[in-house]
Amino acid sequence: MKNPANSKQCMWLSLVVAVAMTAAWAPVQAAEPTAQQNRMTACNQQATGKTGDDRKAFMKSCLSNKPKPVTQQDKMKSCNASATGKKGDERKAFMSDCLKKPA
Repeated sequence: MKNPANSKQCMWLSLVVAVAMTAAWAPVQAAEPTAQQNRMTACNQQATGKTGDDRKAFMKSCLSNKPKPVTQQDKMKSCNASATGKKGDERKAFMSDCLKKPA
């Protein structure tokens, strides 16, 4: 025959453990996402359609938080936009200086 006092103790202990676990879990769920979690969400959305090594490389690049390097083509577009109105040697000199500047 079971001891009724022992059964009540076991049930009480189970209730205390359940309440303690719930109390410990509640703050974790309510916390705002961290910057890294937000970045992970954004990168995951941008990576849709990529698979395998392509996705892996993209995610590594995206999560590294480094700015995208400026390509020569981007520099050319920017310098061209700034050179409007200049002609001849003045434009050549301007473009040369502009393209030599670090991004």
